[in-house]
Amino acid sequence: MFSDYIDIFYMTAAALFIFGLKYMNHPDTARKGNLLSAGAMLMAILVTLLDHEVVSYGMIVAGLVVGGVAGVVWARIVKMTDMPQMVAIFNGFGGLASWLVAYSEISRLTPNLDHFTTVVLVLALLIGGVTFSGSMVAFAKLQGLVGGAPTLFKGQHLLNAILGVVVLALGAVLLASPGAWPLFVLVGLIALLLGVLLTIPIGGADMPVVISLLNSYSGLAVAMTGLVLSSPVLITVGSLVGAAGLILTKVMCDGMNRSLTNVLFGGFGTEAAEPGEVPVAAEGGEGQPKSATVDEAVAMMKAAKSVIIVPGYGLAAAQAQHAVREMGDLLAKNGTTVKYAIHPVAGRMPGHMNVLLAEANVPYPQLFDMDDINDEFEETDLSIVIGANDVVNPAAKTNPSSPIYGMPVLDVEKSKQVIVLKRSMNPGFAGIENELFLMDNTVMVFGDAKETVNGFVTGLAGK
Repeated sequence: MFSDYIDIFYMTAAALFIFGLKYMNHPDTARKGNLLSAGAMLMAILVTLLDHEVVSYGMIVAGLVVGGVAGVVWARIVKMTDMPQMVAIFNGFGGLASWLVAYSEISRLTPNLDHFTTVVLVLALLIGGVTFSGSMVAFAKLQGLVGGAPTLFKGQHLLNAILGVVVLALGAVLLASPGAWPLFVLVGLIALLLGVLLTIPIGGADMPVVISLLNSYSGLAVAMTGLVLSSPVLITVGSLVGAAGLILTKVMCDGMNRSLTNVLFGGFGTEAAEPGEVPVAAEGGEGQPKSATVDEAVAMMKAAKSVIIVPGYGLAAAQAQHAVREMGDLLAKNGTTVKYAIHPVAGRMPGHMNVLLAEANVPYPQLFDMDDINDEFEETDLSIVIGANDVVNPAAKTNPSSPIYGMPVLDVEKSKQVIVLKRSMNPGFAGIENELFLMDNTVMVFGDAKETVNGFVTGLAGK
């Protein structure tokens, strides 16, 4: 009798997923949305386990234990700065799960495969395989296990196109001979190869965009699996993830003023630079930045009535968010108006920097998106750039020959004074010099961001 209500429970879970996604649109309700979605997944799992078609729970319990332990451990040890890598792994495992389920269904249904099921299985193998191997390459690049620079070779795109045509041809042959399971194996292997070949020509700076796209792929793979298994909840959830991933990918591309085609095939970006040596103090000059000591920077902060803090990935890498919050609190205590300017790609994914600052209890009303705060820089006494580079480079607006020309950037250079915290003068991921660093109203404070900000905190507190 329970089986009569299974679809109702599944559709309820699917509806909860939709509401959970809606709640995640705003930080005030994001936690509720996350809990709602987790509850929906728990409901779907429990309903599946109670289904009469489950005849053995041994492997299921083993999988729950292994997956549960791995999830708890990763959630506790992974740093916020490494969250994109974790998302890449999750995407990859989602693709791998769909890939393996497809083979399980092929083994169960062969040779009694109709044309619709055959097409869906080929798509599940293709999308799942590309998602898994592509996500592993993205993880390796972000984690520094392999070089972050694009890997290009002659005839690369032609090879990818040929492999795509081969998959289509194999799919056509399988429609005529559904029982030819070795061809399914070949489709799955080509998919794994395609995932690698499609990801290696993309530079490390663009890996977050690729991860977002692969997240969409993982959703599509789940939807294909749902069609094979006739599971409404998998179809719904997979479609939601697929659509959300595509929207996020577009948001990130818009944030860099680049097309998805350019990201995937442009070979843009450089190898991530080593920190480099900290430059000696300089008074500026032709092609040289002006540097300042911590005490000099603190004096500038005390004199400012309005301050905009511009965080970048360097802040996240240095784990300086808590020190930055202390600095902001002290500035506010001294009567200074404090705001944070958040570029869409300030971290490694949209919203990444917001979450990082929220972790340090930075008041959300102080966080402003680029479009909401860019007009305020001109009236601001002091902007403090912490570990940001390309997203504050005026060349994006003034130099048509620059590779980042047209990219929306924060108008930091319009501030009356600018302090830039940076470890060295090494360029950002785009591999170009930053004109902001050489401007007359800019001073550089070189060193580790966390140590430098802690020095600011000490100076502002009068310790």
